[in-house]
Amino acid sequence: METKSNAWLVRQLERPNRKVDVVLDTDTYNEIDDQYALAYLIASRDRLNLQGIYAAPFHNQKSDGPGDGMEKSYQEIMNILSLMGRDDLKSMVYKGSDRFLPAEDVPVDSPAARDMVRLAMAHTAQDPLYVIGLAAITTIASAILLEPEITERMVVVWLGGNAHYWSNNLEFNIAQDVAAARVVFGSKVPLVQIPCMGVASTFRVSGPELEHYLKGKNPLCDYLVQVTQTQALQDGGNATWSRPIWDVTAVAWLTGESFENDHLAASPVPEYDHRYAFDPTRHLMKCVYEIRRDLLLEDLVKKLTQL
Repeated sequence: METKSNAWLVRQLERPNRKVDVVLDTDTYNEIDDQYALAYLIASRDRLNLQGIYAAPFHNQKSDGPGDGMEKSYQEIMNILSLMGRDDLKSMVYKGSDRFLPAEDVPVDSPAARDMVRLAMAHTAQDPLYVIGLAAITTIASAILLEPEITERMVVVWLGGNAHYWSNNLEFNIAQDVAAARVVFGSKVPLVQIPCMGVASTFRVSGPELEHYLKGKNPLCDYLVQVTQTQALQDGGNATWSRPIWDVTAVAWLTGESFENDHLAASPVPEYDHRYAFDPTRHLMKCVYEIRRDLLLEDLVKKLTQL
């Protein structure tokens, strides 16, 4: 069977030149960039047909644990939809994993994982479901463990891990749930990785840019300006601060070829010591290596201000 061969993976990993069905897995309350990505996805309806929004777990100073992070992300998704005047989309928001994978063969069942399975099984290899991940990859890994056949019916576009040449892989999304990352990277699901440090970290916005392009345009834009400025200053930003809004880049891979460059690579193995192991004989994936920041920021601003 050709399914899962490198030739099949190469075809599945071609950037689609048509409108496609997508779902978004997002830890929206964790930072300030998921909000931009969610709004950008909804505003890109000419290319992306949104089918589901999943609240993902996270654990840092903003949450008491992964379950609390997921619940707070669920509420923040609802807040963004209200600011956009899109209450009609709230019925497709599902709660995801309330904990990280306890083992590589043990899924965390959730409404989001079940909905992902349902949607993926309604698609085909010729017309796959695109799963955009902006968080710990727990829910996506859980869906694969619940129904392995979905790996032949979907393509995962995930922002996580650092560039393959980076000195370590201590990046928030992958470090929270290495077991889940190992499941996905080893499953042979068609996978597009947008690494954080070294790649997506170049997609930044500054305070003056936000003031000039977004402030006063609509309630969502005002909210994004406020939360970004507040977070930047809380994190030690000075008068010339800039801030990565890297989650946007995962959505951008599907919105236009001019925004990013990528290449095929043998899928690395995320190790528990927060490094990659490399084996050139492993199956292929795609890895983004360049973000065209100015072009993408122009498109983001245009779409957010026209909401």
